Amino acid sequence: MSSSTQTLGAAVDIDGRLTAIERRLDLLLNLTPVNAAEAWTDFERGDFGSAPTLRLRPLEFEPDLVRRELYDLEIETIDDPALHTLFRAKRDEIAREITVLEDRDTSRFVYGSLQLYGEVSPALAAAAEELLKLIPVQAPSSRSVTAATFAQAAKEEFDRYQAMYPDFPAYVEVREDVSELMVSFGKLLIPETAAIRADRVEPLLHHEVGTHVVTYQNGARQPLTLLKIGLPGYDETQEGLAVLAEYLTGGLDPRRLRVLAARVVAVGKMLDGAEFPEIFKSLREDHRIPAKTAWSIAIRVVVGGGSVKDAIYLRGITRILETIAEGNSLDVLFVGKLALDHVSLIQDLLDRGVLEAPWIRPRWLDVPGAQDRLNRLRAGASVTDLYDGAAS
Repeated sequence: MSSSTQTLGAAVDIDGRLTAIERRLDLLLNLTPVNAAEAWTDFERGDFGSAPTLRLRPLEFEPDLVRRELYDLEIETIDDPALHTLFRAKRDEIAREITVLEDRDTSRFVYGSLQLYGEVSPALAAAAEELLKLIPVQAPSSRSVTAATFAQAAKEEFDRYQAMYPDFPAYVEVREDVSELMVSFGKLLIPETAAIRADRVEPLLHHEVGTHVVTYQNGARQPLTLLKIGLPGYDETQEGLAVLAEYLTGGLDPRRLRVLAARVVAVGKMLDGAEFPEIFKSLREDHRIPAKTAWSIAIRVVVGGGSVKDAIYLRGITRILETIAEGNSLDVLFVGKLALDHVSLIQDLLDRGVLEAPWIRPRWLDVPGAQDRLNRLRAGASVTDLYDGAAS
């Protein structure tokens, strides 16, 4: 038993049980349509005239039993103030996740999504609209790669990390039951029907492997296992870091920025009461988003009954830019999956030797030009400034 584990004492048990419950819920996969490819085919064949029917996989747990297990945890016995605060907040988040999953495909779902991911502020909505006006519509990409080609590129990226960190695990799966590229519990999942822009392969690898997988594996090395599955509200900071990885490696191009902005606009329209056909039509006609991209944005927003999660990408990079401009180091954010709001608590645990420094340093910090771009951000930048960087 390590000294840090001994320091945690009774907290180890609660930490492990919270982690096990979170894994059982599998929020990401349980909110991913299993029939997206077929739904797109039907939608396209019908000349984009009718809303798709999206199917979600059945839950493999009994919500009431999981709630009982969750509230049987004696978090009140944890004396360490930092751990007590983190455990209580995580328990509350898991309880909300259970309710969200129960409420899939009902009118209640959107309210749970708002509790988990927050509202779209007027400032964020304005920034999204400004980006869509500022960035010209881009010509269609002329070349894409298949799921198999991307999977091979991903394996090569894992090989690069394993050359520096021999114990770095590599998990890449091409799946027919996922509609979007994602990392779930350290595994990179690739849709079987994926057609990925060739010029997006490297930025996506830094986003998915260099950020989501790296922070998972760093968290897995910590005695506090919640750091591998995510502290409360970690998603926004994770996606902000992942978008930063794209920018620092020169891969945050105008098309990608327009998509991030369009996601915020689509969430706003959904919250205003718009349904799939109106959201899809607005993206195409008002913002000239290509049909397949507009489809992808729209289904992510309406899935389950209305999801606001996709607003966190633009909000996340906005907050990351603010913390960089304030002169703060990014290092603590690589300890595991945590939110900017938890930095002081995590730093306290690091200072006391309860947690350890990150095992893996993301490759995207060291690619040619990355530090120059990071230094420019330290002088202060908004999300609209990222377009100038991408254009140059």
